[in-house]
Amino acid sequence: MARNIFFGISIGGLLFIFLVQFFWSPVIYLLWLLVPYILLGLYDMNFARHNVLRNYPVIGHMRYALEFISPEIHQYFIESNESGRPYNRQQRNMVYQRARKAMDSQPFGTQWDIEEVGYQRASHSLAPRHVAADKMRLVVGGPQCTQPYQASRLNISAMSFGALSSTAIHALNAGARRGNFAHNTGEGGLSPYHLAGGGDIIWQIGTGYFGCRAADGNFDPDKFRENAGKDIVKMIEVKLSQGAKPAHGGVLPAAKVDAEIARIRGVPMGQDVLSPPAHPAFSTPEGLLEFVQTLRELSGGKPVGFKLCIGRRSEFMSICKAMLKTGILPDFITVDGAEGGTGAAPAEFSNRLGVPIDEALIFVHSCLKGIGHRQDIRVIASGKIVSGFDMLEKLALGADMCNVARPMMFALGCIQSLRCHNNTCPTGIATQDAIRARAVNVGTRQQHVANYHAATVESLRELIGALGLDGPEDLGPQHIHQRLADQTEVTTDEIYEYLDEGELLSDTIRPGYLKDWQKAQAEIF
Repeated sequence: MARNIFFGISIGGLLFIFLVQFFWSPVIYLLWLLVPYILLGLYDMNFARHNVLRNYPVIGHMRYALEFISPEIHQYFIESNESGRPYNRQQRNMVYQRARKAMDSQPFGTQWDIEEVGYQRASHSLAPRHVAADKMRLVVGGPQCTQPYQASRLNISAMSFGALSSTAIHALNAGARRGNFAHNTGEGGLSPYHLAGGGDIIWQIGTGYFGCRAADGNFDPDKFRENAGKDIVKMIEVKLSQGAKPAHGGVLPAAKVDAEIARIRGVPMGQDVLSPPAHPAFSTPEGLLEFVQTLRELSGGKPVGFKLCIGRRSEFMSICKAMLKTGILPDFITVDGAEGGTGAAPAEFSNRLGVPIDEALIFVHSCLKGIGHRQDIRVIASGKIVSGFDMLEKLALGADMCNVARPMMFALGCIQSLRCHNNTCPTGIATQDAIRARAVNVGTRQQHVANYHAATVESLRELIGALGLDGPEDLGPQHIHQRLADQTEVTTDEIYEYLDEGELLSDTIRPGYLKDWQKAQAEIF
């Protein structure tokens, strides 16, 4: 009973007050404190759902109050500049400073542990070069594309209206227009807010076919043609999977499907909306490429590609074999790493499925080179990219371009409160609460988005020049050094296997690729 000592004292105090009040009336005011305390204690002991409250009435609430604010306590007072997850304080501050055009210089030396296992760096040259600004753009569109798009090396990754607020989406798109780069819609449909700012659009088509969805949930070619024909839509991306929840569909509860969401997604209002794990329009590698070709024709020849998180290596190789068999090539492939983020994902899917971005990039790049089509297909890296060096590293490993999502949210004012999934985002970004969404000042934040983009691309340009190279196309895995446990360094091409041009079509294939290549079939995943 020692655990209830405070509760017992309160009851005794209440009895004492009843006796004393006859002699000293002011004591009666203590009843305003003690009566609610005792009533709450009686409720906790008899009806509370938590074991702690039943054993420690009233004072047990302190435990849950502290637990409620523990993420903020940890972020503000406990974590170091390098220990925060998923983005540490140094990374977040870099985005904030660049977004505001504030000084982002670093005083007194690096705070990174440069002798830590896995630490990456590049080697500078004593003959640095000037890299032309036009090297920071490239053409997306292979030999089968009739409306190629000249893209920035850095663009906004997929984020849907519904996951983000209307003001956040509007600010991102307007920022893309200011900075002359592209904005991926995410799979939630082509909303008016994606179009409001006038920025170039990459329209993502997910398994729910929102924006090009028939009444039965299947793909509607006429609706697709109508939206894809808009001048502002520059590229089409078929989403196969994403790093944060690969091979997992989604459910938008009926309570969230208001008239606006229903209209944008092409679904009935007030009903649960299901996004299946796989596409109903195709089920084989050949079918995927035929779907890509259909979208390219319906869009008038615009670049069409697909996005995926690598899982079974043989399944991506099956797509490569389908390219060889059908002769159909995607214009680009977006590779999402397992470290990618989303508004909400099952913990096991987010934590334990998918290949990390570096290994996935190397594999995709090598496979495309191995079948002799790397030069025809752009590879886009998506996942945990913040700085110019992050871009440099991804381009060196095999990417042509990069997409970023969460850093763009930081530019909008995100504070990594980790409340994206419960509609209570304190900054008004990851919410559908109209009152909270008003916190995003579209006029200010669009400029911040453009500022962050410009500063990061400029950092990449300067780094490439510092390495003594003429442009991103000169980067390779030999330029990235990684520290090992024995305190020595190796370059990335010494760690991972890279295929030679056309190697998968030869009789001598490296053992690390041979088994999966033999297993792969163009007719089945």
